[in-house]
Amino acid sequence: MQEKFPTGGETRAGDVLHKMRQDIISCVLKPGEKLRFETLRAMYSVSFSTLREALSRLAAENLVVAEGQRGFVVAPVSIADLNDLTDVRVLVEREALRLAMQKGDDRWEADILSTFHRMDKLQQRLGREYYLSEEWSTVHGEFHLSLVFACNSPNLIEIRKKLFERAHRYRRMSSQFRPQWREKDVEHKMIVDATLAREEERALRLIERHIRETSENVIEHAGHLFESPPVRESGKKTAVAAVAN
Repeated sequence: MQEKFPTGGETRAGDVLHKMRQDIISCVLKPGEKLRFETLRAMYSVSFSTLREALSRLAAENLVVAEGQRGFVVAPVSIADLNDLTDVRVLVEREALRLAMQKGDDRWEADILSTFHRMDKLQQRLGREYYLSEEWSTVHGEFHLSLVFACNSPNLIEIRKKLFERAHRYRRMSSQFRPQWREKDVEHKMIVDATLAREEERALRLIERHIRETSENVIEHAGHLFESPPVRESGKKTAVAAVAN
């Protein structure tokens, strides 16, 4: 769902917010990068007031950091942050899935099967490097959302969404260093089967393992990128910035 601002220009402002969020998640705007208003104004063709409002929203989502009178930078990355993020994601994801299994109906089950089918077919069509596809990333996100959507808690769903997006930034950065990804289709199918069978303990164990193994693989293949704080001045690239290009 697209974010909106309570102003006359809410559609335009919401569009800019969405684009900036996606550019941070996909590392177009790199971790630690100084966000200069003139540069952003040229990139997104919006006013300074709209940019400031969007940046304030992104700061609330922990995707950018406000530096007092010095402006904003893209939130840096670190192994400590990834580990903490993973722990919190496990707590939220398990609770949302638990509630969904209690409350889910036939339509919920059909949505899970539909999104899994789309993701599986797309993965087969893309081949071994499916994980580099933004289209697959989108469908993958929709699949995981379908699993928990029946929890009937808009606030829990919103919290989960922000955490998932932050985790995607780490996955995106590590993808270029992986010789191959593990067979996620098997993992996803196991999660689907356990969820639809309402095997609560097994489903929760599988989703936790899925999240934690993904984070472990990020650290294994790209942990070296997160060891040192990135240089924040524009025009100076760190290892993190260079790999995100």
